[in-house]
Amino acid sequence: MTAVPATETLDTTRPGGVDVPPFPVFDAPGVPENASDVSAVHREVTYARAMGFRPLKMDIWLPRQATGPVPLVVWVHGGAFQLGDRRELPPTFAPDSVFRLLNEAGIACATVDYRHSLEAPFPAQLHDLKAAVRYLRKFSADLGVDPARFGAWGESAGGHLVATLGLTGNRQDLDGGLGAQGHPSGVSAVVDFYGVSSLVDIPPMDTPDGLFPPALTAAVPAGMSLQPGPMLVGGSANRDLLAAASPVSYVSPGAPPFLLVHGDSDGLVPHAQTDLLAAALADAGVEHEVVTIKGGDHCFFGAEDQLDAILAAAVDYFSRKLGTP
Repeated sequence: MTAVPATETLDTTRPGGVDVPPFPVFDAPGVPENASDVSAVHREVTYARAMGFRPLKMDIWLPRQATGPVPLVVWVHGGAFQLGDRRELPPTFAPDSVFRLLNEAGIACATVDYRHSLEAPFPAQLHDLKAAVRYLRKFSADLGVDPARFGAWGESAGGHLVATLGLTGNRQDLDGGLGAQGHPSGVSAVVDFYGVSSLVDIPPMDTPDGLFPPALTAAVPAGMSLQPGPMLVGGSANRDLLAAASPVSYVSPGAPPFLLVHGDSDGLVPHAQTDLLAAALADAGVEHEVVTIKGGDHCFFGAEDQLDAILAAAVDYFSRKLGTP
């Protein structure tokens, strides 16, 4: 047995007294791959690790022709807080279209995963997005993005989350503590496609028979509501919990500008949800625009012929609010 010199103290918190480095809480972006003439992509980047959960991932799409730091938009997928991932766009959208269109406009895009409602209740999802924003600011120089020009864009549940992200930029009590620290988590512009604004006021989701087959719902705990709002807050219908998980509860003067886009025939998230958020933004003096898509159902089903114009308008909004190189 080797004796420890009298001048040294064995650190009993380390295996064998060895100075073991702490477990990493995120990974560096690594090297991008060229996805097209327009885009280079950092794939499968771990932006945060949380004890007891899967690593949280993002893909970072960068415009290849950039000659200086570019704006960046965080894209957040929908799926009722229950399904989906960062690579999936709504079925009406062409694959990768959001990421490609932003890059064509000279804007980077980080498409971000977050914990679903049965993995962790709200505000875990908001904590994840804030960690993603801090990560992107930490590595902004490596990525060639401008940390002062960040926006957020989401659809459905993702619309809810980017709205909440945009409205809580100065709420340090909602930062969550995951991932990179020492950087702000606010954004300078938000585009919300048919997102939920008030979980208190949304009517119950009416889904067709067979939409959720038993093999899909088998992991849902017995007695747990399949309604997205209650599931998001841990299976409760408590109005205070639902309000605390609602973007409209966080509207205040000084929030960033919003573009709200919603179909007038949305059967899952009524247009009234956008009306509620728009009214609250107006009362607080927050700059916002509302675009109503005639004949548009959820995901803009029924308005597919307008989709190119809808996406172009969103990209143009970010170009105007964030600027381009």
